Amino acid sequence: MYRFFAVIFFLLFKNAMLLGAPPEKPNFIIILTDDQGWADFSANSPNSNLQTPNLDKLVRAGANFTNAYTSAPQCVPTRAGLLLGKVQNKLEIEKNGDSLERFAEKQNIAELLSDKGYTSALIGKWHLGPPKEIPDHGFRFFYNHISTAPFWANFSDQGALTDNQKINSSKYHIEGCSETAVTFIREFAQAPFLLFLSLRAPHVPLDAPHKYSDRFPKKLPEARRQALGMFAAIDDGIGLIQEELRRLNLTKETCIFYLSDNGAPLKLEAKNATHPALGWNGSYNAPLNGEKGMLTEGGIRVPFAISWPGKIPPGSSYDHPVTSLDIAPTILEQVGIEKEGLDGINLLPYLRGNKEEPPHAFLCWRWIAQAAIRAGKWKFLKCEDREYLFNLEEDLSERENLIHQFPLVSVDLEKKLLNWAQGLNPPGLKNGELPELWVEYFDYHLGKE
Repeated sequence: MYRFFAVIFFLLFKNAMLLGAPPEKPNFIIILTDDQGWADFSANSPNSNLQTPNLDKLVRAGANFTNAYTSAPQCVPTRAGLLLGKVQNKLEIEKNGDSLERFAEKQNIAELLSDKGYTSALIGKWHLGPPKEIPDHGFRFFYNHISTAPFWANFSDQGALTDNQKINSSKYHIEGCSETAVTFIREFAQAPFLLFLSLRAPHVPLDAPHKYSDRFPKKLPEARRQALGMFAAIDDGIGLIQEELRRLNLTKETCIFYLSDNGAPLKLEAKNATHPALGWNGSYNAPLNGEKGMLTEGGIRVPFAISWPGKIPPGSSYDHPVTSLDIAPTILEQVGIEKEGLDGINLLPYLRGNKEEPPHAFLCWRWIAQAAIRAGKWKFLKCEDREYLFNLEEDLSERENLIHQFPLVSVDLEKKLLNWAQGLNPPGLKNGELPELWVEYFDYHLGKE
C-alpha cells in the first residue's frame, strides 16, 4: 500500500512540475534581406541563376511560405511592423520618413525578450531611428555596418564590447555583418539570444566585390551580376552561421526566420542604371507583377522561410497567406510571453498540423493612396480612383482585372477593407497623395485606366 501511494504521489508531483515548468528558451535568428524579389529565392524559382546552397539547405530543413507578405512595400514601415507584430499604420507609420515616435513608445520583441533573460543584437541595417540609439530599443549589442563608411556600434567585428561610438571596418559590409553575427552567437551560446541580422542587400548601391560577382557569367546585365554576387555573399554568411550553430550544438535550439522587407525595385523596366546607387537593384519579382512601392504582388509578396529542426517538419511548403507581422507572436509565444493587441499569429501550430484552417481570414494593407485586401484566392486593390480585382490562383501575375465580372466579390472585399482601415491612424483607405512616380508605375505594370 505504501508503494502504491508513493507511486501516485510521484506521478502527481511529476505532472505538477510539468504543468508548472517554465517555457522553453530557444534562440531566435531573424535574417532580413533588403529589396529581395520573390523570384530570387530558389524555393520559388528553382531555375534561376542563383548560387545559394546554404540558404537552400536552410529552407529544406524547415518550411517555405509560398504566399508570404510584408506589411508594407517599403522598408521602414515593414521593419516597424515586424519588430512589434502590429500593423504599423495604427502607429502613424505609413512610409519612409514618417515619425517613429510611436514606434519608440511600444515594446518590440527585443525589449520583451530582455525581460525573459535574453541577450539581443541588431547587426546591419536599422532604419528605425538614429543608429546610436539602437540600444534604447532592447538590443544590448549592435553593429550598424551597411557600407564602407564609418558606422555606429558597441560590438566590434572582433567580438569586443566597445563604447557606443562610430567605428571603421575594412570588411565588406555583408561579410562584416555575417562574421560579427557568428562572434555574437559564440559569445552568448550559453544564454538565450535574439539575433536580428538585417542585411543591406541587395539594396543599392550594388557593391559586390569581384570574388562574388565573378562567380556569374559576364553576359548577364551588370546589375544582375552584382545582385547575384550580393546574394552569394549573404549565402556564405548563412553557411558560417549554420556551421557555428552545429559546432555549438545549437541547431535544434535555434529558430531561424528568413525573409525580405519588400519586393525588388525594378524601376519599370529592370535595366542597368547609369549610376550604381540609382535604378534597378538587379533582383527580380517575376512572375509577380509590379515592384517595391506598390501593393501589387511584386511589391509585398516576398521570400519567407522558417527553419527549426525537430520543431518544424522539414521540407514543408505552406500555402496559406501569412505576413511578416506573424514573426513577433510566433517568437513571443515560444517563451510564454502573452502580449495583447498584436495583429500577427503564432505560425507554429499551423506548421505542425495542429491547426488546419488558414491563419488569417484575410490580410489588408494601406500605403499612402493605395489599399489592398487578400481573402483566399481573391485580391482587391485600390489606387486613387483605380480599382482592381484579381483571382491569384488563376492569375498570379495580376494581368486580368475582374472588377466588372465579379461585382459582388469586389463589394464584399472593399467593405472588409474599409472596416479594417477604420482602425488605422488616420483612418481610411488613403493617407496622402500618391507621388507621380508611382502613378507611372501603375500605368506601366497594370496599364493606363
